[in-house]
Amino acid sequence: MKFNTKIPKHLKQAYNEEIKQYSLCLENKQFGYAWFHLERSHIIGQSYPIEHTYSHWLMLKFGFRQKDTKEVIGQIVRLFVGGWKSFINHVPLGNTGGANVPPLKRMPIPKDIEKLLDIE
Repeated sequence: MKFNTKIPKHLKQAYNEEIKQYSLCLENKQFGYAWFHLERSHIIGQSYPIEHTYSHWLMLKFGFRQKDTKEVIGQIVRLFVGGWKSFINHVPLGNTGGANVPPLKRMPIPKDIEKLLDIE
């Protein structure tokens, strides 16, 4: 069994860029774009416990900010299970992490992220 503990440097840079873009969009009240970047951060970081958990933490905060009860409840559940599933490398690749999708559903990965993950 493979254990994921530390995100590779090139993925960490891409992950951090998505978080940065999320913050900029949030500051400018571009909520749709902010969420888009959170989903991308989730896809990039979902195989690594710290980044995966942090993406869900930001999604939870976003849900509170938007007064979205479904998102808040969905993120609380995901915060409890997401990190350890990353640690044991048992995540549904491509899943965007929001409460609008089933937690275990695999989803298509955007081409640019696919290249980063070296999946083809």
